[in-house]
Amino acid sequence: MNKFIYLCVLFFYLINTHSIAKENVMILKLKYGEVEIELYPEKAPNHVKRFKELSDDGKYDNVVFHRVIDGFMAQTGDVKFGNSASPDFNISLAGTGGSELPNLKAEFSNIAHTRGILSAARSADPNSANSQFFICFQSAPHLDRQYSAFGKVIKGMEFIDMIKKGDPNSGAVSEPDKIISLRSK
Repeated sequence: MNKFIYLCVLFFYLINTHSIAKENVMILKLKYGEVEIELYPEKAPNHVKRFKELSDDGKYDNVVFHRVIDGFMAQTGDVKFGNSASPDFNISLAGTGGSELPNLKAEFSNIAHTRGILSAARSADPNSANSQFFICFQSAPHLDRQYSAFGKVIKGMEFIDMIKKGDPNSGAVSEPDKIISLRSK
Protein backbone atom coordinates (compact mmCIF):
# COMPACT_ATOMS: atom_id res chain seq x y z
CA MET A 1 0.00 0.00 0.00
CA ASN A 2 2.80 2.43 0.88
CA LYS A 3 4.47 1.68 -2.44
CA PHE A 4 1.23 2.52 -4.28
CA ILE A 5 0.87 5.85 -2.43
CA TYR A 6 4.51 6.67 -3.15
CA LEU A 7 4.05 5.95 -6.87
CA CYS A 8 0.88 8.07 -7.00
CA VAL A 9 2.62 11.00 -5.31
CA LEU A 10 5.61 10.64 -7.65
CA PHE A 11 3.33 10.48 -10.70
CA PHE A 12 1.44 13.67 -9.75
CA TYR A 13 4.68 15.45 -8.91
CA LEU A 14 6.15 14.61 -12.31
CA ILE A 15 2.97 15.67 -14.13
CA ASN A 16 2.83 18.99 -12.27
CA THR A 17 6.56 19.67 -12.65
CA HIS A 18 6.31 19.08 -16.41
CA SER A 19 3.28 21.37 -16.81
CA ILE A 20 4.84 24.09 -14.67
CA ALA A 21 8.07 23.88 -16.65
CA LYS A 22 6.18 23.92 -19.95
CA GLU A 23 4.25 27.08 -19.02
CA ASN A 24 7.58 28.89 -18.64
CA VAL A 25 8.83 28.05 -22.12
CA MET A 26 8.23 30.45 -24.98
CA ILE A 27 8.54 29.89 -28.73
CA LEU A 28 10.11 32.74 -30.70
CA LYS A 29 9.62 32.31 -34.45
CA LEU A 30 12.16 33.98 -36.71
CA LYS A 31 12.56 33.64 -40.47
CA TYR A 32 15.60 31.46 -39.71
CA GLY A 33 13.80 29.00 -37.41
CA GLU A 34 12.18 28.51 -34.01
CA VAL A 35 13.85 29.45 -30.75
CA GLU A 36 12.84 28.06 -27.35
CA ILE A 37 13.22 30.35 -24.36
CA GLU A 38 12.97 29.26 -20.74
CA LEU A 39 11.72 31.94 -18.37
CA TYR A 40 12.79 32.43 -14.74
CA PRO A 41 9.70 33.52 -12.77
CA GLU A 42 11.42 32.82 -9.46
CA LYS A 43 14.15 35.38 -10.30
CA ALA A 44 12.12 38.11 -12.06
CA PRO A 45 8.40 37.43 -11.57
CA ASN A 46 7.14 40.79 -12.83
CA HIS A 47 9.33 40.79 -15.94
CA VAL A 48 8.27 37.23 -16.77
CA LYS A 49 4.60 38.09 -16.26
CA ARG A 50 4.87 41.15 -18.54
CA PHE A 51 6.83 39.25 -21.20
CA LYS A 52 4.27 36.43 -21.27
CA GLU A 53 1.35 38.88 -21.33
CA LEU A 54 2.73 40.88 -24.26
CA SER A 55 3.79 37.70 -26.08
CA ASP A 56 0.52 35.86 -25.72
CA ASP A 57 -1.42 39.01 -26.73
CA GLY A 58 0.58 39.07 -29.99
CA LYS A 59 2.22 42.41 -29.16
CA TYR A 60 5.69 41.21 -30.20
CA ASP A 61 4.57 39.88 -33.60
CA ASN A 62 6.30 41.83 -36.42
CA VAL A 63 8.48 43.80 -33.99
CA VAL A 64 11.96 44.44 -35.42
CA PHE A 65 15.39 43.83 -33.91
CA HIS A 66 16.25 47.53 -34.00
CA ARG A 67 19.64 47.37 -32.25
CA VAL A 68 21.97 44.45 -32.93
CA ILE A 69 25.65 44.56 -32.06
CA ASP A 70 27.76 41.64 -33.29
CA GLY A 71 29.42 39.83 -30.39
CA PHE A 72 27.21 41.58 -27.83
CA MET A 73 23.40 41.41 -28.13
CA ALA A 74 20.22 41.69 -30.22
CA GLN A 75 17.59 44.12 -28.90
CA THR A 76 13.89 44.15 -29.78
CA GLY A 77 10.51 44.58 -28.12
CA ASP A 78 9.53 48.18 -28.91
CA VAL A 79 5.85 47.42 -29.43
CA LYS A 80 5.01 51.09 -30.07
CA PHE A 81 7.47 52.18 -32.79
CA GLY A 82 9.13 48.85 -33.67
CA ASN A 83 6.11 46.93 -35.01
CA SER A 84 6.68 46.80 -38.77
CA ALA A 85 2.98 46.01 -39.37
CA SER A 86 1.71 49.02 -37.39
CA PRO A 87 0.90 52.50 -38.72
CA ASP A 88 3.10 53.82 -35.85
CA PHE A 89 6.17 51.95 -37.17
CA ASN A 90 9.14 54.28 -37.37
CA ILE A 91 12.58 52.70 -37.59
CA SER A 92 14.25 55.95 -36.46
CA LEU A 93 12.13 55.92 -33.25
CA ALA A 94 12.37 52.15 -32.66
CA GLY A 95 13.98 51.68 -29.27
CA THR A 96 12.34 54.72 -27.71
CA GLY A 97 8.88 53.25 -27.15
CA GLY A 98 7.22 50.60 -25.06
CA SER A 99 3.79 49.26 -24.27
CA GLU A 100 0.88 51.17 -22.74
CA LEU A 101 1.50 49.31 -19.47
CA PRO A 102 3.43 50.96 -16.61
CA ASN A 103 7.19 50.57 -16.36
CA LEU A 104 8.58 47.76 -14.22
CA LYS A 105 10.76 48.01 -11.14
CA ALA A 106 14.18 46.41 -11.49
CA GLU A 107 14.50 42.76 -10.48
CA PHE A 108 18.26 42.32 -10.36
CA SER A 109 19.51 38.84 -9.51
CA ASN A 110 22.58 36.64 -9.56
CA ILE A 111 21.85 35.48 -13.14
CA ALA A 112 24.98 36.17 -15.18
CA HIS A 113 24.56 37.75 -18.61
CA THR A 114 26.01 34.82 -20.54
CA ARG A 115 25.32 33.63 -24.08
CA GLY A 116 21.58 33.25 -24.66
CA ILE A 117 20.36 35.21 -21.63
CA LEU A 118 17.22 37.32 -22.07
CA SER A 119 17.25 40.59 -20.18
CA ALA A 120 15.07 43.68 -19.94
CA ALA A 121 16.22 46.72 -21.89
CA ARG A 122 15.77 50.06 -20.15
CA SER A 123 16.92 53.68 -20.04
CA ALA A 124 19.40 55.01 -17.47
CA ASP A 125 16.67 54.63 -14.84
CA PRO A 126 16.87 51.04 -13.48
CA ASN A 127 13.08 51.08 -13.01
CA SER A 128 12.24 52.00 -16.62
CA ALA A 129 11.96 48.56 -18.27
CA ASN A 130 8.66 48.13 -20.11
CA SER A 131 8.46 45.88 -23.19
CA GLN A 132 11.94 45.90 -24.73
CA PHE A 133 14.41 43.09 -24.19
CA PHE A 134 17.69 41.80 -25.52
CA ILE A 135 19.38 38.45 -26.03
CA CYS A 136 23.12 38.15 -25.38
CA PHE A 137 25.32 36.72 -28.15
CA GLN A 138 28.21 36.34 -25.69
CA SER A 139 28.92 36.89 -22.01
CA ALA A 140 28.49 40.50 -20.92
CA PRO A 141 29.53 40.56 -17.23
CA HIS A 142 29.32 44.38 -17.10
CA LEU A 143 25.51 43.96 -17.28
CA ASP A 144 25.31 41.60 -14.29
CA ARG A 145 23.14 42.96 -11.44
CA GLN A 146 22.54 46.09 -13.56
CA TYR A 147 19.78 44.69 -15.80
CA SER A 148 16.88 42.34 -15.02
CA ALA A 149 17.70 38.97 -16.57
CA PHE A 150 14.55 36.86 -16.84
CA GLY A 151 15.16 33.96 -19.22
CA LYS A 152 17.51 32.04 -21.48
CA VAL A 153 17.50 30.54 -24.96
CA ILE A 154 17.52 26.76 -24.48
CA LYS A 155 17.16 25.73 -28.13
CA GLY A 156 17.79 27.51 -31.43
CA MET A 157 20.57 29.93 -30.43
CA GLU A 158 22.01 29.38 -33.90
CA PHE A 159 18.95 31.24 -35.26
CA ILE A 160 19.57 34.16 -32.90
CA ASP A 161 23.14 34.28 -34.23
CA MET A 162 21.72 34.78 -37.76
CA ILE A 163 19.81 37.97 -36.88
CA LYS A 164 20.99 40.80 -39.12
CA LYS A 165 23.69 42.84 -37.40
CA GLY A 166 23.66 46.61 -37.21
CA ASP A 167 26.24 49.37 -37.22
CA PRO A 168 29.25 48.25 -35.14
CA ASN A 169 29.07 51.41 -33.00
CA SER A 170 25.36 52.16 -32.54
CA GLY A 171 23.86 48.80 -33.41
CA ALA A 172 21.26 50.54 -35.61
CA VAL A 173 19.96 48.13 -38.25
CA SER A 174 18.71 49.10 -41.69
CA GLU A 175 16.05 46.70 -42.99
CA PRO A 176 16.09 44.76 -39.71
CA ASP A 177 14.92 41.22 -39.06
CA LYS A 178 11.70 40.87 -37.08
CA ILE A 179 9.88 38.55 -34.73
CA ILE A 180 7.35 36.52 -36.70
CA SER A 181 5.60 35.44 -33.52
CA LEU A 182 6.30 34.90 -29.83
CA ARG A 183 3.99 32.73 -27.70
CA SER A 184 3.92 30.40 -24.73
CA LYS A 185 4.67 26.81 -25.71
